[in-house]
Amino acid sequence: MEVLSPITTKLQGLSTSDHASVVSMNLFVALLCACIVIGHLLEENQWMNESITALLIGVCTGVVILLVSGGKSSHLLVFSEDLFFIYLLPPIIFNAGFQVKKKQFFRNFITIMLFGAVGTLISCFVISLGAIEFFSRMDIGELDIGDYIALGAIFAATDSVCTLQILNQDQTPLLYSLVFGEGVVNDATSVVLFNALQGFDLVNLTPHNGLEFIGSFLYLFVTSTLLGVATGLVSAYIIKTLYFGRHSTDREVSLMILMAYLSYMLAELFYLSGILTVFFCGIVMSHYTWHNVTESSRVTTKHAFATLSFVSEIFIFLYVGMDALDIEKWTAVSDSPGTIVAVSSVLLALVLLGRAAFVFPLSFLSNLSKKSPNDKIDIKQQIVIWWAGLMRGAVSMALAYNKFTSGGHTHLRGNAILITSTIIVVLFSTVVFGLMTQPLIRFLLPDGKSQPSTAVSSHAGSPKSITVPFLGEGQDSLEDFAHQDLNGGNRLRALLTTPTHTVHYYWRKFDNAFMRPVFGGRGFVPFVPGSPTERTSPSITTPFQ
Repeated sequence: MEVLSPITTKLQGLSTSDHASVVSMNLFVALLCACIVIGHLLEENQWMNESITALLIGVCTGVVILLVSGGKSSHLLVFSEDLFFIYLLPPIIFNAGFQVKKKQFFRNFITIMLFGAVGTLISCFVISLGAIEFFSRMDIGELDIGDYIALGAIFAATDSVCTLQILNQDQTPLLYSLVFGEGVVNDATSVVLFNALQGFDLVNLTPHNGLEFIGSFLYLFVTSTLLGVATGLVSAYIIKTLYFGRHSTDREVSLMILMAYLSYMLAELFYLSGILTVFFCGIVMSHYTWHNVTESSRVTTKHAFATLSFVSEIFIFLYVGMDALDIEKWTAVSDSPGTIVAVSSVLLALVLLGRAAFVFPLSFLSNLSKKSPNDKIDIKQQIVIWWAGLMRGAVSMALAYNKFTSGGHTHLRGNAILITSTIIVVLFSTVVFGLMTQPLIRFLLPDGKSQPSTAVSSHAGSPKSITVPFLGEGQDSLEDFAHQDLNGGNRLRALLTTPTHTVHYYWRKFDNAFMRPVFGGRGFVPFVPGSPTERTSPSITTPFQ
């Protein structure tokens, strides 16, 4: 018995540790349920949304845990970059691509890319310059040029989750499309820029290194997009060719989910941008793969992807709220509260300035290419776009942890200052700016009169089942193009006057002639033996795709 006692003691210790983990997971799941219930009860509240609700519940829970533990800890789980980037972020970004109104997204593609890619680079540049100017005068430790540019990339990342919960896509479809598209492209650009920075010596920067950095950035952007498209097409071809629904709709659903996740992991495997890859994989799968499965699988996948995304969003904001009171970080900076306030204030000011530096100038450039006043982004809409993108969230937190912590722990005072300042900026921007966004939209755009109206479709022919008249007054529709002779000079004239509509017209012709016969898509009805519902169901069309 004496020989076994050390082993028994060790096993008891492991059992106690396992039980503590089980208790923590039970509490965290209970908090997730509470967030959902409270969010439902506050659904009609113009000030609150589920992101703010989860953050506040997380902060309150952190206070309780801090008191119960005697000031030792404020959260139930230790932050893990793998947990965020590998398990929580993919379903959020994939669902964004899967549910996107593709016609609206691609018809505003030039403006979205201006805001999401060029705008992010401008914002990063402004924030980095401001950080160099102000932080070099503060007592926050030594920072090199790479740290300053990393700060620019961290705080250039807007929180598309918060923004999309605040804007109503039925009342303001154009604004929703622009902010949604910008949010996803912005996150991808920020992460690609941040990752590209890690492999370069920016202290000894030369023109050759600069060109190499730009080439690396473009390479990551293009190859990540192509990988997402390729994975989506492979999934569409497999499901269309093998007819999984003949035997089991579960296999269809499982394959769609796994192929979506595989696209993200392949990007990580090849050191590409998983965000960009999984987003475009979602777009391609909703355009082709989703139409190749049986009707029951369409309903299942639509709700499954939305549910996974929803739970992941709540999980992230709940954890960020609890982590705001992490005693380890606050202990490291307890001797310099003034510095924390100063750094946080500077970062908030730079976020506002950096966003204004591109929203208004790029909106002006975008308006120059549009002839009809109804197609232009007026000043009220520009203010809403500027304000709605001021919030910072999970991506900024994850990148800050990646740069300034080791295994979720902060050992250097300077890093602790930057982490705690990031937490303050995320909390303040999400809660304060988030609370004020809906009233601001109602004040600037009362009743959504400045936006096109929307109509909700009764059929389940698309992931969102919403039809939006995307073409404003004075714009040519696809039917108009169909009756025009787009040959020679007319073709060139159409391309110059309405480039997005003309490109979309030729893309639809190419899609119908070459892509859909191979990869399926809208109009493809899987044949399931013994299922008269599937056999006789009409071709499902998606007006907005």
